[in-house]
Amino acid sequence: MRNSTILTATLFAACAGPAVDTVPSTTLSAPQEREHAAGTRRIDRHGIAQVWVPPGEFTMGTQSLDGLNPPQWARREFVTEQPEHRVRLTRGYWMDKLEVTVEAFEAFIADHGYEDEDYWSEAGSAWLESQSEKPQICGEHPQHPVACVSWYEAEAYANWRGGRLPTDAEWEFAARGPESLVFPWGDAWDASRANVVGSSSTTPVGSYPQGTSWVGAHDMAGNVMEWVGDWLATDYYTSELMLDPTGAASGQVKIEKGGWWGSNPFVTRAAYHHFEDPPGYSDHHIGFRILTETH
Repeated sequence: MRNSTILTATLFAACAGPAVDTVPSTTLSAPQEREHAAGTRRIDRHGIAQVWVPPGEFTMGTQSLDGLNPPQWARREFVTEQPEHRVRLTRGYWMDKLEVTVEAFEAFIADHGYEDEDYWSEAGSAWLESQSEKPQICGEHPQHPVACVSWYEAEAYANWRGGRLPTDAEWEFAARGPESLVFPWGDAWDASRANVVGSSSTTPVGSYPQGTSWVGAHDMAGNVMEWVGDWLATDYYTSELMLDPTGAASGQVKIEKGGWWGSNPFVTRAAYHHFEDPPGYSDHHIGFRILTETH
C-alpha cells in the first residue's frame, strides 16, 4: 500500500526552534562541540539541518499504563518499555532537525547509493539482492518525509551521509529531554502539535513548529514513525542505571519510534516501541532521521 494523498506546501526548514546560534559543520573541534548549548543548529556537508543534543541523563521507558488508554492491539508491546529506568548518555551528538525528506533521499539515489556496496551492510546487501525489482520510496512531494524505506535502506543512507541511525536511547532523549516528558512538548497530549489524529497523509516536514522537542527537533511525534538502530527485546533494560545503551545484540524486529499520521496519542509517546516490523519491511507510515558526530 502506498500513500496516495500528498499535501503540497513549502519547506519549513527554518521553523522556529531554540533561539541559539547556527554553526558551520566544519569549523568546530571536538572540545568546542562538547560546549554547545542544547539545540544549537548547524548545516551538515550534505545541506541537512541538524541540532545538537548534549550529553545527559533521563528516565527512559514507562512505569505503568495508568491513564494512558492504549488501544488493545498496542498493549502487547508495553513490556518493552519496562521497567522505567535511568539512562546516561555520555556523549553529545548532532541529530537531524527534520525527518529525512523525499528530496534528501533522492540525492542518495542519484549518487548511486543503491549501487555502491560500501554503503550497505552484509545483511543489507543480501536483502537488496533478494528484491525482485528496485525498491520504491513513497512520497511525491520533495519536502514530505520519505517513507516506504526499509531499515536496511535507512542504514545505507545514513552511511552515505557519514552517520548512523540513532539508538533507541539517543532518539528518546532527543524527544523527551532531561525532564523525561511524555511527548516532545510536554506531558499532556495536544493534537494541534503533531500530524497524528484524524490525518490521512504525511505533511511537509516541520509543519508543526509548536510540537518541537527541547532541542528543536521537529516531528518526533507523528508524521511518520522513525527507524532506530536497536533490535526490539523484552528483557534488555533493567532498573539499574545504564550508560550509552545500544540495544540487544540480535533480534527479529527493529524498533520504530514516534507514532504516525492517522494513529493515536498512545503510540505517539516518546517511550513507545512499535513491535512488528523486521528490517526488510517498509510501508507508507515509516521513515527515519539520522545522527552524526558523537562527542
